[in-house]
Amino acid sequence: MFKNRKDAGLRLARLMFKFHKAKDTIVLALPRGGVIIGAILANEFSLPFDILASGKIGAPGNKEFAIGAVSENGILLLDRQIINLYQISNDYLKYELEKTMKELKRRSLVYRSGRPAINIKNKTVILVDDGVATGLTMTAAIESVKSQGAIKVITAIPVGAEDALQRIKTKVDEIFCLSIPSYFGAVGSFYENFEQINDEEIVNIFSIQSYIKQ
Repeated sequence: MFKNRKDAGLRLARLMFKFHKAKDTIVLALPRGGVIIGAILANEFSLPFDILASGKIGAPGNKEFAIGAVSENGILLLDRQIINLYQISNDYLKYELEKTMKELKRRSLVYRSGRPAINIKNKTVILVDDGVATGLTMTAAIESVKSQGAIKVITAIPVGAEDALQRIKTKVDEIFCLSIPSYFGAVGSFYENFEQINDEEIVNIFSIQSYIKQ
């Protein structure tokens, strides 16, 4: 159990100390929950920091249940088995994809305050989130950074579902995870304080120079 995202980030930093001032390495956080943790890692390791907007596509009637995910540069993953099982229409998928992409582009623009994204070509990328349940959102992020030329991909998360981590493991070079519980409910159940993060908080993190070492 983590006190909050700051506690989780500091504990991850202790686990990943070998990345302190690592050459050609960048920390990318998945908004919103991963930003606080990612900023802590970047600050502790003196590494460049940016976001990678990646969002889930929720099921009809239950938006928290992911049936797919998409990254800000259009990398799309769909759970076809679930989609076929529940006979989810293409019209629904198209609508949700367009809505999600619009929100991801908005986040990228607002959070970076108009700054361009960091170039990750030929870099090692540490992808950070506050937890992994299905793994779809993280997998979309992984495929996104690979498509942009990252030469090594590492995932860093405080807590993750075992089956999701097994799938992610085949797609990355290293995984750092503090807790893999035998029963996984919601990510928030592993935090004493799991408050929602708003846009203003994320913009403020980017405005603090100590977090952004480019």
